[in-house]
Amino acid sequence: MTDDPAARVADVFHRVADTYDAVGVDFFEPIAAGLVAELAPQPGERALDVGCGRGAALFRLAEAVGPTGHVAGIDVASGMVERTRADVVEAGLDGFVTVEVGDANAVPVPDASFDVVASSLVLFFLTEPLVALLSWHDVLVPGGRLGVTTFGPFNDEWHDVERALRSYLPPEQRDPRTNTGGPFASDAGMEALVTQAGFVDGRTVTTIVEVRFDDHEDWYRWSMSHGQRQLWESVPVEELGRVRSDAVDALHAAPRPDGRLGFDQQVRYTLARRA
Repeated sequence: MTDDPAARVADVFHRVADTYDAVGVDFFEPIAAGLVAELAPQPGERALDVGCGRGAALFRLAEAVGPTGHVAGIDVASGMVERTRADVVEAGLDGFVTVEVGDANAVPVPDASFDVVASSLVLFFLTEPLVALLSWHDVLVPGGRLGVTTFGPFNDEWHDVERALRSYLPPEQRDPRTNTGGPFASDAGMEALVTQAGFVDGRTVTTIVEVRFDDHEDWYRWSMSHGQRQLWESVPVEELGRVRSDAVDALHAAPRPDGRLGFDQQVRYTLARRA
């Protein structure tokens, strides 16, 4: 396995591309839907989706801007790009929607090319988020809008479910749902970060996404279907059984008030515009 954190992120998302956002658990879709709603793209506008994954935001952007507009999605994981591009073709949107491999730190498009830049659950994976935001700023037209999503806290009981997993994660790797230091620690921190990148009128909207599982197997499939898979792969093989058993016990010991298994995740939308 490579020692390059960026390459590790690309690799894990390449390998989960078949199951990402496709195991029947509502998580990425409602988060992306909220982001697009806040950005309010209009018919005919040009939108860039940085870290498009399997298209949770991409397809909503396409619906909003319509065939008189244009949507470009980029992702570092080639597997994500291949499958999302195929979905675009199948949906008959390839006349105005493109999906390409691209680096979020230096988006491969000309300056002043887009009215909207959206990026859902990407920024905290990057080693230099400010560098990425500077790049995103430049591809917007004057007055163009930026929207990014990051995580706030989740309910305290859920820490017990994932504690054993995180204990094996190498310090140089990032678990985005607990990478909440620095600018990711607060609304003000994120607003300051986008201001530092040259954006103006930074503001924050927060929401709670209720993530629920039918049973512990449902939770495990979900956990293995996205970036959290890197946590499981950090656990020594001889410890996997114990870690999974401990997590399942904690899961059943912490039902939500509605009686179901799961957690309540705060999501932060940071919104700004280019002057």
